[in-house]
Amino acid sequence: MRIRALIGLFSVTVLFGCGDPGGAGSASTSSSAAPAPTPKPTTSAAATTSSEPDAPPRSDCPKDSKGGGTLKQPCEATGTARLMEAKWNNKMDAKGPFFNVQNKSGSVVNYGQVQIYFYDSAGKQLDTKDGKKRKTCASANLFMGTLKPDEKALLQFACLKKDGVPDGATAIEAELDVVGLADKADEKKVDLYWRNQELAPDERPKGGAKPAK
Repeated sequence: MRIRALIGLFSVTVLFGCGDPGGAGSASTSSSAAPAPTPKPTTSAAATTSSEPDAPPRSDCPKDSKGGGTLKQPCEATGTARLMEAKWNNKMDAKGPFFNVQNKSGSVVNYGQVQIYFYDSAGKQLDTKDGKKRKTCASANLFMGTLKPDEKALLQFACLKKDGVPDGATAIEAELDVVGLADKADEKKVDLYWRNQELAPDERPKGGAKPAK
C-alpha cells in the first residue's frame, strides 16, 4: 500500500498578434479614390458554439455503462456501479483525513473525481464549512500517478485539510463518481472517462447507495 499526497499545477498561455501596415497609394489616384470601408463582421462569422460535438458510443465502456468516453460525455453508469472505493480510516492530521482507496476497475486508473460527505454522531448529513452539501476534489493527479487493477493506496486529498472538516463531524464518507482509465500505450494519458452521477447526489444518506437485495 502506498502513501501519497496531491499537488495541483496549472499554466496559462496568452498569445498576442500584430497587424501588417499597408502601403501608400500613388499621387494620381490618392485624391480621388475613397478609402475602402472596413467590413463589418457577419452574424454567421461571429456566431460560434462552445458545445462539444456528440462523441460516438464506445464499444469498450466498462460493464453496465455506455457513452462516448470523453470527459464531457463519459461512459455513464447508474445505480450502485463503482470502479473505485474510498473509505476513511478514522484518522487525520493537519493535512486532512486519510482514505483507503482501491482500484476495482480492472484497468489502470490515472484520473479521479471524489465527492466527500460529512455526518454527525446521529448519522445526519452536515454541510461543508462553505455551505455546500459535499466537498469535491478532481484532478489528473488525484492518486499521485496511477493505480493498477486491485491496487490499494492510503491517500489524503489536497482539497480537504483538517480545518475544512465541519464541526461535529464524526463520520466522513467518499464516492469516486468520475474515473479516468489510462491509455494502454501511454499511462499518462486518459483513454476513457467513466461516471456514475447516482453515487453522489447532494442529499446522501450515511452509507450511500447500496445494492438492492
